[in-house]
Amino acid sequence: MKIIIVSTSAPELADHKTGLWLEECAAPYYKFKEAGYDVEIASPSGGPVPLDSASLGEAFLTDACKKFLFDPEAMGMLSHTTKLSAVDLAAVDSIFFCGGHGTCVDFDDDASIKNAIETLYGGGKVVAAVCHGPTCLPQCVKPGSTDPLVKGLTVTGFTDTEEEAVQLTEKVPFLLEKKLREQGCNFERADDWHPKVCVDGNLVTGQNPQSSESCAEAVVKILSA
Repeated sequence: MKIIIVSTSAPELADHKTGLWLEECAAPYYKFKEAGYDVEIASPSGGPVPLDSASLGEAFLTDACKKFLFDPEAMGMLSHTTKLSAVDLAAVDSIFFCGGHGTCVDFDDDASIKNAIETLYGGGKVVAAVCHGPTCLPQCVKPGSTDPLVKGLTVTGFTDTEEEAVQLTEKVPFLLEKKLREQGCNFERADDWHPKVCVDGNLVTGQNPQSSESCAEAVVKILSA
């Protein structure tokens, strides 16, 4: 099984320093490695991925994060990501979009991301996204249709109240929950900062950083069926 973890390439949102929220890459990375998958890390621009310094704070530095930071192979991948447009999608079994506010800059209007999602989802492969990762979804349409990909599907993502709590409502290009609801999905959520994962066919979504591990576990469960 080959799985691509996609991270943001963007270090800033407006004047707010951001990047990848490390847990959302580290937790899935090790879940997929434990399952024996071939894991590759990609990004829209390729090359080094900026880390959101807040995700390295003591309260958020999970065991997976600590392991990742001291793992030469993992950090090597994060420092030399593959450009997503260069990935051979025919060889990919699943794609996992992690978050961080950097995704609000380069996930929501990117041809390589749109192509990867529509190609893999249309081919019955597993598409997953956690926290701000689902920012990649609104640009996508259902196979052979102009309808939004999420229309009629049960999904989750970073909620409007969580965005308000981190005081970035005015910085993001759109509120993710509001946008997904506008596209006709069945949006489900847990309380702020509590794990929540939705699985609808081959689309898997997680609400927040706390959902990173369970989101990856849901992917593994589908691929193991």
